[in-house]
Amino acid sequence: MDRRAFLTASGLAVAGTVTGCSAPSNGQQGDGTTATDTGQGDNGATGVAVETVADGLEAPWSVTPLPDGSRLLVTERVGRVVLVDPADGTTTPVSNAPSVYASGQGGMLDTALHPDFPDPSWVYLTYSGANDSGESATHLGRGRLNVADAHFETFEQLHVAEPFVDSDGHFGSRVVFGPDGLVYMTVGDRQFKDFGPDHVAQDRTNELGTTLRLTPSGGIPDTNPFTDDPNAVDSIFSYGHRNAQGMTVHPDTGAIWQAEFGEQDGDEINIVERGGNYGWPVADEGCTYGSGEPIGVSHAERDDVIAPVYSWECGSGGFPPSGTTFYTGDAFSEWTGDLLVGGLASQYLARFTVAGRTVEEATPLLADRGWRIRDVAVEPDTGYILAAIDSPDAPIVRLRPA
Repeated sequence: MDRRAFLTASGLAVAGTVTGCSAPSNGQQGDGTTATDTGQGDNGATGVAVETVADGLEAPWSVTPLPDGSRLLVTERVGRVVLVDPADGTTTPVSNAPSVYASGQGGMLDTALHPDFPDPSWVYLTYSGANDSGESATHLGRGRLNVADAHFETFEQLHVAEPFVDSDGHFGSRVVFGPDGLVYMTVGDRQFKDFGPDHVAQDRTNELGTTLRLTPSGGIPDTNPFTDDPNAVDSIFSYGHRNAQGMTVHPDTGAIWQAEFGEQDGDEINIVERGGNYGWPVADEGCTYGSGEPIGVSHAERDDVIAPVYSWECGSGGFPPSGTTFYTGDAFSEWTGDLLVGGLASQYLARFTVAGRTVEEATPLLADRGWRIRDVAVEPDTGYILAAIDSPDAPIVRLRPA
């Protein structure tokens, strides 16, 4: 079984993630001990200490620090939302969260805070839900979070990415607020394998394989690109995506950046443009599982698609990318403006230098631990880096200067 086929198989069940990730490494014994990674930073040798923040989480999917640094909001794909005290690692389940369809790659997925949190105290969740026929879809909802009581005082469903599909894969499901105050949400292609021009990701009459843009209450912004097109869904902001599981906002330009899974290799980092077609599967740099045959043509051969700013071409080994953020803290000042991307089967945290649309990979982090990195975030008060490990019995870890 090749590496990417193994990734697909491992992603189909919560218990099916790489089993080696469930055991702590020498630098993460669950008792507060730390280990030091030494890498070459932009300005010379940089020591990085790695410590456990919390342990025993079940397939954590996202980690979102609250603005005051008092808690981390963490989702577990099995269907839970928890608050983590970063000082002592205590975890408290949040009650009144929505029920989810926790099967395959689905479950409780991403979180985003309202830009003015805690006033209002809206927390936005993406999750998979099923209809009466057992088909599933990516959902967006929001709840008013009472942090002191670990309780959603209200919770409402805002949007369902249709159609419902008989599949347990490719929900996409990152969510961020853009600088325009609108909600951006990724939806995967749900593993449709028709790699021709009729693929769902090239069909704008459905919401699969897209980035959606919505108002904070779940409505359709008048400025969305296809609101005047009778042959397109009004919620679509961009399309031609396979399965984007990383999304973040550039701190200077306000542009939406995404990290997207390819088929075999073909993983991508994209800057998302209004109305853009990102090519999947008619233009792609990857290949089909097992055969190594190209999928479509290269982005460079079509002028109607937008090419990634960084990609892993067929034969490269790929990097299945997950949670993504720009580094904006002070703790690692030489990394300011760098893009951090969690690697799953590649089992390391990637760091990329960014200059406009020029993206180059720098020294990897956490490369010696065998950890699948599901999400990454920056603590607002310390500038330390948080990483959520994808495992049935997983830690949240912190990277800080040694």
